[in-house]
Amino acid sequence: MTSSPPALSVVERLAAPPANGVVHFSVEFMPPRDQEGEARLWRAVRVFERLDPSFVSLTYGAGGSTRDRTVRIAGELATQTTLVTVAHLTAVNHSIAELRALVGSYADQGITNLLALRGDPPGDPLGEWVRHPQGVEYARELVELISGLGDFHVGVASFPEGHHRARDLDQDTEVLVGKLRAGAEYSVTQMFFDVEDFLRLRDRVARADPEQAAKPLIPGLMPITSLASARRMTQLSGSVIPPAVERRFAEAAGDGPEEDRAAVRAVGIDFATETAQRLIAEGVAGLHFCSLNFAKATCEVLDRLGVGVPDALPTVGAR
Repeated sequence: MTSSPPALSVVERLAAPPANGVVHFSVEFMPPRDQEGEARLWRAVRVFERLDPSFVSLTYGAGGSTRDRTVRIAGELATQTTLVTVAHLTAVNHSIAELRALVGSYADQGITNLLALRGDPPGDPLGEWVRHPQGVEYARELVELISGLGDFHVGVASFPEGHHRARDLDQDTEVLVGKLRAGAEYSVTQMFFDVEDFLRLRDRVARADPEQAAKPLIPGLMPITSLASARRMTQLSGSVIPPAVERRFAEAAGDGPEEDRAAVRAVGIDFATETAQRLIAEGVAGLHFCSLNFAKATCEVLDRLGVGVPDALPTVGAR
C-alpha cells in the first residue's frame, strides 16, 4: 500500500516540472453509483496513475448526496494509490459541525487537499440556494473554516463565463478574489468552450488583485463524446456552448434520430486538443480533465499533446 506524502499540495506539484515533460494535468472523478461503476472508476484510476497526474479530485454530490461514498473513495485514492488526492467539499445542507467532522474524516485518511465549494441545490442545480440554518452562506466562509482547522491546502472553483448567480462579471471576479484572499491557494474552472472566456477571467483577476492573480488558475476541460450529454451539462451549470462550437458538433451529430456518436467523439477529441494546445501556449499552470470516470478520451488528448501515453493505455475502458 502506498500513499502520497501528507504535506504535498497541489501548488507544490504544479511548481515542479511536469513529470511528462509537456504539461501538468489533473483528472476529476465522480463517486460511482454502484459496484459496476466503482469497478469502472478503478480501471480509470489505474490508467491515470501510470501517467502521474499532478493530482486527482473527487466530486461531492449535490446536498451531500454522495458524502459517505466520497469520503470512502477519496480515502482509498489517498492510501491505495500514488495519487495526490483532492476531495471536494460543499456547503449545501451541512451545518458547521458537520463540515468540521467531514474535514476531520479526510484528515484521518491523510487528505489535506480540499476543494471548497458552495455547491448546487439538490434536485435543481439552478434553483434557489438555501443556507443551512447552522451552516455557511458562501464558499469564502468554507475556505476560512477549513483553513482554521489545521494544515490544509484549499482550492476553489472559478467560472470563465461568470457564475450564473453572479450579478455580472465584475461581481463574479470579486467573489473569486475574495475566496483567494481568504486562503485558497488555487482555483479550478468550470468546463468552458471558449479560450477567450478563460483569458478574460485571468485578466480580470490580475486587474482586481495582482497578488491573488499569481495563484494558479487551472482550466477545466472535458473531451466531448456525446452532444446530448454536453448540452445537458451546460444547461445544468448555467454555461453556454458558443454557436460556432455548437454548429461544429451538430454537423457531426447529423440529422438522424440518434446522434452519430463516433463522429461527435472525433470532433470532441479534436476540439479538446485544440483548446488544450492554445491554453498551453498561453502559459496555464495545468489542465484539469473531467473524466466521467473513463480514461480513453482524455488519454487520446494527452497523447496528441505529446505527453507520451503508452500504446496500451488509450484502449482501456470506453469513451
